Amino acid sequence: MPTYPYRMAPEGLATRRQLRAAGLRPGGHEPVAQILWRRGKRLAFLYRLDLAAPKRIATPAQRAAIAKALRARRTCPACGVVQPYYIPRRYGCCLDCHEGNPS
Repeated sequence: MPTYPYRMAPEGLATRRQLRAAGLRPGGHEPVAQILWRRGKRLAFLYRLDLAAPKRIATPAQRAAIAKALRARRTCPACGVVQPYYIPRRYGCCLDCHEGNPS
């Protein structure tokens, strides 16, 4: 696989982050090159822009399912209150319930 130093990749290639910023995704294609920087400790794969596909858009049903799942992560199983934060898995309940019931 061709390897390029930082900021030296040829035109027509982009990282995943660059594709996402442009509203694209790799589209199932494998990387064609890579970039190495920080003395070879960091690596980013490069994808061809001409093979990239548009990002998928979530359907209303998918958005509703995500919202429901995120709300469930904020709902305390002990008291049933929807908190403004995610319930810590460490405690299994909201911080108010945990303070009243130290284990």
